[in-house]
Amino acid sequence: MKTLTIADLIALKQRSEKITMLTVYDATFASLIAGLGVEILLVGDSLGMVVQGHNTTVPVTVDDMVYHTRCVAAGCQRGAFIVGDLPFQSYDSPQTALQSAARLMQAGATMVKLEGGAWVLPIVEYLTQRGIPVCAHIGLTPQSVHQLGGFKVQGREAEAAAQLRADAIALQTAGAQLLVLECVPRQLAADVTASLTIPTIGIGAGPECDGQVLVLHDMLGITPGKSFKFVRDFMANGGTIKEAIAAYIAAVKSIEFPAEEHCFA
Repeated sequence: MKTLTIADLIALKQRSEKITMLTVYDATFASLIAGLGVEILLVGDSLGMVVQGHNTTVPVTVDDMVYHTRCVAAGCQRGAFIVGDLPFQSYDSPQTALQSAARLMQAGATMVKLEGGAWVLPIVEYLTQRGIPVCAHIGLTPQSVHQLGGFKVQGREAEAAAQLRADAIALQTAGAQLLVLECVPRQLAADVTASLTIPTIGIGAGPECDGQVLVLHDMLGITPGKSFKFVRDFMANGGTIKEAIAAYIAAVKSIEFPAEEHCFA
């Protein structure tokens, strides 16, 4: 399988072909997911909740992320575009961010992801100038869940929406080559996607984004407790895990998912 590059992802956007992304934390699932054709494997700090059992992603460490990134990279040594999350407080300065990002890249990540708007611009620029590709993440940023007052939709008010649009453009200018939009109104995500040349990946952000991501455990319907509005259980009608992942890919590519019931007004 051809190893995907950032240029390939941008080409998918330009062709209006949807990009698929799933979280993954181990070698077995990495091999399965990459083999089925998912373009981007996200080693997400969501592992803090679905693997480690915490209530938020805040307790996850750089050591945790390095370990799981190495496992994922070992499971799919060719053909996978692997994005590794920089965890809470691992990029509070450009120098700290560089040290953390270098460890993830050396463990097998193709790109690192960090959360935040205007305040991370110097960090994005610092990393990209030193050869580290960056995926930005705005909207609902789980590492800031305590500050946000919970897992809430972002950008519903005019001022907040304008700030999110401005942040997206500024992050692209600073060097980000991919942008995750989480839990923002559908029309706002559509506007941001249209304004950027880099691909957007949505989660609870509507089908107009250039691609979609879900937490693997969520889309398999095995996460304890109530699921989020934007989640679809692809195992709900039975079948195998392999069939569920293939169904997710097909649903994203055909723009069947996300449907209206998975979006925010």
